[in-house]
Amino acid sequence: MNKPSIYGLTLDQLASWLEERGHKKSRAARVWDWLYRKRVTSFSDMADVNEECLQLLEDHFSILTLEVHTKQESADGTVKFLFKLVDGNLIETVLMRHKFGLSVCVTTQVGCNIGCSFCASGLISKSRDLSSGEIVEQIMKVQHHLDEANNDERVSHIVVMGIGEPFDNFENMSDFIRVIKDHKGLAIGPRHITVSTSGLAPKIIEFADSDLQVNLAISLHAPNNELRTRIMKINRAYPLEKLMPAIDYYLEKSNRRITLEYILLKDVNDQKEHALELAELVGNRKKLANVNLIPYNPVDEHSQYQRSTQESITAFYDTLKKQGVSVSVRLEHGTDIDAACGQLRSKQINKA
Repeated sequence: MNKPSIYGLTLDQLASWLEERGHKKSRAARVWDWLYRKRVTSFSDMADVNEECLQLLEDHFSILTLEVHTKQESADGTVKFLFKLVDGNLIETVLMRHKFGLSVCVTTQVGCNIGCSFCASGLISKSRDLSSGEIVEQIMKVQHHLDEANNDERVSHIVVMGIGEPFDNFENMSDFIRVIKDHKGLAIGPRHITVSTSGLAPKIIEFADSDLQVNLAISLHAPNNELRTRIMKINRAYPLEKLMPAIDYYLEKSNRRITLEYILLKDVNDQKEHALELAELVGNRKKLANVNLIPYNPVDEHSQYQRSTQESITAFYDTLKKQGVSVSVRLEHGTDIDAACGQLRSKQINKA
């Protein structure tokens, strides 16, 4: 039987687990320091931890459970990892270099059931959720990759935008965030962590009520129900009449800015009338909402969609600006490798 990853435990959970088995709670902090500050990959390397405690941990947990199956490196410094899980499933994780630091995009599920018609992640249906430890370990594997280069680089930002719907794996995703932002561990600030959802309205409300205090992004991609339902099946369950009130609840509860993600698809959702309709939808949320326009990375299996022209992207941007909407265009990374989320995984599975 495979042992769970110790990365799945928050510091409090680890302390309670040790105490229940007759060990001092304070030992949890030492173990935590070895895992996240010194970043050892073996329990035997934890030099100042009681030997009996180490054996107990060794008997019940693993540190490393992910194996690098494939690694692609882009000319711009982007690195895409295809990790093999202990059950043989494959997931993707991406390291991106920005002026503000190093960002990692993590996956939360094996496959995806949301079924967005333009997305490579949904080409293979969800088979299971990732544990919180498997999500944390993606960060640790990337950090180990950086450590091997001996240049003191550190993962500073996290985006939960990889394969899967994070809010469909809410508890494990939440524990993952609690682990990575703990100031005694990786200490990644909550303002440096962004979670993206396709629009599970009830979970947006639950997220607003949580103590996580991280950034939220909504995959909107269309300004009306008819178009959104056509390209995103999730809109059948949570149409704009349910989604927008949930967003309003989040804005009121958190008083934090929200990002509305909008992939531009040629001749589908990138015309001036769509921009005007989107501006109307944003409405009085303009002060707390930013529209992030995303140039589309074509996927072979979704040949009905093409990338919007630069002229169309600029016109869409300008139209929103004139309507007083805060808007940006996402900087692209890894365009010379399998850039679309889920694309590398899909290619490897199809080869098998």
